[in-house]
Amino acid sequence: MKIFSAAQLKKADELSIKNQNITSTQLMERAASHVSAEIHKRLQNSDIAIKIFCGVGNNGGDGLVIARQLIEKDYNVKVFVVNYTDNRSDDFLINYDRLKETTNDWPEYIKSASDFPEIDQNEFVIDAIFGIGLNRPLEGWIAKLVDHINDSNVFVLSIDMPSGLFSDRIPGEQDRVISANFTISFQTPKLVFFLPQTMDFVGDLQILDIGLDREFLSSEKGQAELISKPEARLLYQPRKSNSHKGNYGHTLVVGGSYGKIGSVLLSSKAALRTGAGLVSTFIPKCGYTILQTALPEAMVIVDKNDEKLTHIDHGMDPSVICFGMGAGKDPETLEAFKQLLEQTKNPMLIDADGLNMISEHKELLKFLPRQSVLTPHPKELQRLIGDWKDDFDKLKKVEEFTRNHDVILVLKGSHTFIFGEGNIYINNSGNPGMATAGSGDVLSGIISGLISQQYQPLVAAILGVYLHGLSGDIVAENRSYQALISGDIAENMGAAFQSLFAD
Repeated sequence: MKIFSAAQLKKADELSIKNQNITSTQLMERAASHVSAEIHKRLQNSDIAIKIFCGVGNNGGDGLVIARQLIEKDYNVKVFVVNYTDNRSDDFLINYDRLKETTNDWPEYIKSASDFPEIDQNEFVIDAIFGIGLNRPLEGWIAKLVDHINDSNVFVLSIDMPSGLFSDRIPGEQDRVISANFTISFQTPKLVFFLPQTMDFVGDLQILDIGLDREFLSSEKGQAELISKPEARLLYQPRKSNSHKGNYGHTLVVGGSYGKIGSVLLSSKAALRTGAGLVSTFIPKCGYTILQTALPEAMVIVDKNDEKLTHIDHGMDPSVICFGMGAGKDPETLEAFKQLLEQTKNPMLIDADGLNMISEHKELLKFLPRQSVLTPHPKELQRLIGDWKDDFDKLKKVEEFTRNHDVILVLKGSHTFIFGEGNIYINNSGNPGMATAGSGDVLSGIISGLISQQYQPLVAAILGVYLHGLSGDIVAENRSYQALISGDIAENMGAAFQSLFAD
């Protein structure tokens, strides 16, 4: 699913009105009808009191349509018009008149803090004050109204966007934004819904298809693409019946140091569970018995040194090398890593201490094989590219970094972002239980295992991140967030593949 900017969505609205021969009021009616249908499906004619706060623009117009349609279904609805300006959109005025024709309980106007209604915790608030077009922070009594709603601890549903949230920049520390429990947005999600600095305002998210112009949506390049099951499913490469392990490549996992062999084990197991035909490990001698015992399916080559990597002389021609987990940053390990980079021509996957060594020795960047995959978490990314002002600035700097060094970058987080070939992909699988030690090691193994099966590195990163999250979702459903450990993610990769094609 593509993610579009506010300007692109405005153009989509205009084209839809023109090409479908409808009015903007009819398009608003259609969009709001989808929302009221969703609310009705969940509330099932409950007698809960519903307070709807409407601005005087098109977002407020949506709120008025929703109010009218809920009143027609006999819900207990009270509408408040947030009168922050004397200007009204045409569609707001049309739907205001329609609401007045539907009920004798006309909207109350809020013109100052003295007009704020009491909000009981057992009520349901719909926020339709400001939408995607907001371009300045909320001030004065309007900001206080947002505080009033947030402080009520009531369930809040925001329409299209939480009021006070911008589509193209991060709110300041003093800016007021509705903290929604649930957001229903139209046609496509917005980029700010997935950024760490703003995603908490959104709560749970639902995207409603309101029938905007299909040709425009399919032909227009978005700001990013959201990867859910339909998109991930298209990336899968089926296996041929007449095949053998050589058809599915050889993943070499290089890493580990004394006390940190487990990370290599997790990556290696994940690569095997993802379908790599052969997995080998190169580790210090101290890990030999551990790997041979815990993962007999993998071959083990050992360094001359007992406790760290010093000479990575693997004598193989692997499809992909996965480097960094548990490796440490000893000067001898650094030199071994540099030599490995100089000798390797195929794309590599570099994680953990591999990234940390590159961050501390930026000259290593020139040795990176083109289209290598880097998998930093936010702190590792900061060490790699430097500080950023906010999440939008971070995206810009990462895009520049990937372009300058011809790499794929996987920025791990609640919504993992994948950057490559001038595009941004945002993962929509996974859960909070995956915030656990070793989860990143498993992800590195999954992506490496896909690369070894001749998936292009960018495709391997996108599909690998989604499958990683999907496996975590399967584990969490059966074991809870708290009981999830990273080894469970590797063990449930088979279930993730099966779920990819389940209805």
